[in-house]
Amino acid sequence: MVQALGGGVSAGTVDDAAAADIVVVAVMWPQVPQAVEGPDWEGRIVIDPTNNFDPSDLDGRTSSEVVADLVAPARVVKAANTLVAAVLGSDPHHAGGQRVIFVSGDDADANSEVVALFEDAGFFVVDLGCLREGGQMQQVGAPLARHNLIRLP
Repeated sequence: MVQALGGGVSAGTVDDAAAADIVVVAVMWPQVPQAVEGPDWEGRIVIDPTNNFDPSDLDGRTSSEVVADLVAPARVVKAANTLVAAVLGSDPHHAGGQRVIFVSGDDADANSEVVALFEDAGFFVVDLGCLREGGQMQQVGAPLARHNLIRLP
């Protein structure tokens, strides 16, 4: 996989990933618990782009609230889950504007750092506020899911 992805990519363990300041949980929803199990997440920002397609197993919570419990005390920011991978990986400058991406989280500083990452990549970022309410707007079946929105100048 590393060879297919090319330069700047390296393989590592969960502990290696958890040593970074900002970590993206880039696995399918059923693999999330195993993917984050083990390391100390203290002081980390964890970007959660996962989607749970069966909300019946969440007990009324959002998937990001579940992720936040799994990586506590990390600061979790929900982001990059409303677009399919092909759109997310394409140029965020489109049709004379910028592709919109949403973030939400309970820590304003963590939200700001993630906003800056996506803005540096060329996206127009909308901060939806806290993890629960923002996550509810972003999750599968929610109003913002799967809409490829472009902000025109």
